[in-house]
Amino acid sequence: MRVLGKILRSVRSFGRELTARQIPQAAPTPLPKVGIALGGGFARGMAHIGVLKVLEEENVPITCIAGTSVGALIGAIYCAGASAAEMEEIACRVRFRDFARWTISRYGFASNRRMAGLLNSVLKVKTFEELCIPLAVTATDFASGSGVVFQKGDLVDTVRASCAYPGMFEPVRINKKFLVDGMLAHPVPTKPLREMGADRVLAVHLKGRWDVGGAPRHLFDVIGQCFAIAQENSAALWRPWTDLLVEPEVKDFKYDDFEHSCDLIRAGETAMRAAMPELRSWLAAPTPAPSMAPGLSNPAAVPAD
Repeated sequence: MRVLGKILRSVRSFGRELTARQIPQAAPTPLPKVGIALGGGFARGMAHIGVLKVLEEENVPITCIAGTSVGALIGAIYCAGASAAEMEEIACRVRFRDFARWTISRYGFASNRRMAGLLNSVLKVKTFEELCIPLAVTATDFASGSGVVFQKGDLVDTVRASCAYPGMFEPVRINKKFLVDGMLAHPVPTKPLREMGADRVLAVHLKGRWDVGGAPRHLFDVIGQCFAIAQENSAALWRPWTDLLVEPEVKDFKYDDFEHSCDLIRAGETAMRAAMPELRSWLAAPTPAPSMAPGLSNPAAVPAD
């Protein structure tokens, strides 16, 4: 009887194990694919480093990045493998002369060819295909006015084209096209991130200065203010694709305030830390359905007022 009891217990145990194996286990909920859109703003773009620094500290998984103008520059360096700490060290010592050289040209008052030297010295890879994180760089076709989005090939010239601020820098020629600053077509490149497969888009918008205080000081004040106005008026181009809007407080900084890069980085940190509760909720929630086109209902989107 003792042997029979052992046999019965073994059969019951085997039956329970077999039943447990047959019960389907729930698959783990996948994390949403988070894309980061880095807008333009010249020196004010150093705030992007502060945003990336907080995301890095919080271990937020970044699926892809899209950058316009200085956002393309920051995005390229980060996606190439530099840490936020390394970028902060570089940013706190660079000045306008490291990016540009004054020149006499019918196309602009300066050339950004020096940016190529800076990028070649800090980029850990030189092509899109080698990047650690997928990147999109935007520029604007001078002839047609249409946006151009780069995702393959050489990094250096595409970033230079994205940073070719009209009136200041000469256009950059790529594939027989004259290209200027990506801010004209993609002030904040949110839509390219959706096309790259991002489920959630965090947009970093650097508001320009509105309080110029009377008459402009020089041509670049005129150009800068016009860009700020155009950027604000074109919000309908990029906000519909935005889930979370981060706007570092940078309005008190001038377009060429590279000597205040450390302060700008802190402004980016402050703004991103304030937005972290919303971003953490993304990582705790199920992956949202694919985003719908602007103008249609999209329950995943957070209204950007």
